[in-house]
Amino acid sequence: MQNYRPETICVQGGYTPGNGEPRQIPIVQSTTFKYATSADMGKLFDLEASGYFYSRLQNPTCDYVAAKIAALEGGTAAMLTSSGQAANFFALFNIASCGDHIVSSASIYGGTFNLLSVTMAKMGIEVTFVSPDATAEELDAAFRPNTRAVFGETIANPALTVLDIEKFAAAAHRHGVPLVVDNTFPTPIGCRPIQWGADIVTHSTTKYMDGHGVAVGGAIVDSGKFDWMAHADKFPGLCTPDESYHGITYAEKFGQAGAFITKCTAQLMRDFGCTQSPQSAFYLNLGLESLHVRMQRHCENGQAVAEFLQQHPKVEAVHYCGLPGDPYHALAEKYLPNGSCGVVSFELKGGRPAAEAFMGRLQLAAIETHVADARTCCLNPATSTHRQMTEQQLAEAGIPAGLVRMSCGLESKEDLIADIAQALEAV
Repeated sequence: MQNYRPETICVQGGYTPGNGEPRQIPIVQSTTFKYATSADMGKLFDLEASGYFYSRLQNPTCDYVAAKIAALEGGTAAMLTSSGQAANFFALFNIASCGDHIVSSASIYGGTFNLLSVTMAKMGIEVTFVSPDATAEELDAAFRPNTRAVFGETIANPALTVLDIEKFAAAAHRHGVPLVVDNTFPTPIGCRPIQWGADIVTHSTTKYMDGHGVAVGGAIVDSGKFDWMAHADKFPGLCTPDESYHGITYAEKFGQAGAFITKCTAQLMRDFGCTQSPQSAFYLNLGLESLHVRMQRHCENGQAVAEFLQQHPKVEAVHYCGLPGDPYHALAEKYLPNGSCGVVSFELKGGRPAAEAFMGRLQLAAIETHVADARTCCLNPATSTHRQMTEQQLAEAGIPAGLVRMSCGLESKEDLIADIAQALEAV
């Protein structure tokens, strides 16, 4: 399926029914699986055979959908998680532990910023945040001998900065560590970070991949390109025997193509249990089947709304990389030639009070802690998703207190603009 175009993979990737089997991915709604002998099951626990024994670790429905996402991203293996936050945590904690260090773009989703700066710090993992616009020299200066990964978002939520993937990947590889990229906003329809040097790709599948606000979930995709054994001293969890699995060395037994996801499943999913349910995976697959069609409309609406806002006298600034004057327009043309996403961030003259008045007058767009849905929604990040950040941290992340994040859905762009126009009149 890797040789097909993304549109075809969206519809048919991950699952090929045999003769007389269900045309749609089956929902295997079972916690456990039956085996004839203890020896058969023992091979699964020893990672000597592939199969299923308990849905906390793996489930056929989830694996079918994960395989589709891996094919879309051009990766070799993937897994589903219970949320995008779980995906980012697993992707980083799979290679970084107490005493280690991570370099991250400062322009990331507030929940992920909190995960890195607070929760993982409690686990003994330090992080250095760098500007997404950092030079190669500034990036190099952020690394330490104990750095284990670099992290960023293709399109940051909600600042909408565009990550220079090649630059960040080059820096990571100069220091012998992988680049982990959250590709939630553009999805693989807009950008495939692995093609530009990313090693691990994560998603909040809750957003565009689902697209209908019905199931929370996440995904991790391994490119299969990072040579763990070449940097064995940095990644003992992958390159030395795991005594909890009878001395298996993941990088040796499963190679570059399978080591990362196998360890992530066998260790982290086993111990943390951040599992996506088969029912949620089924819903996710329904969203994936139309992802290529929906993203085109989301981008079209986002572009139209951004252009309207840019010309309005009550708007101070518009952040959307599809606009020619945007600081990230050149990077968008390189990494996102077919459109970025339907999310537009903007600042109104009058700051936070003006933003609150504007949002209160909207009729089509609902105020929600959500984004990337079929229905248009908006929020003020400083008082919601990024509420835990200080004023200085908000400024460093490119999120002014009065910023409005609007996620343009699949409605008529003319109706969306009319709704925005009438709401602006009240400001």
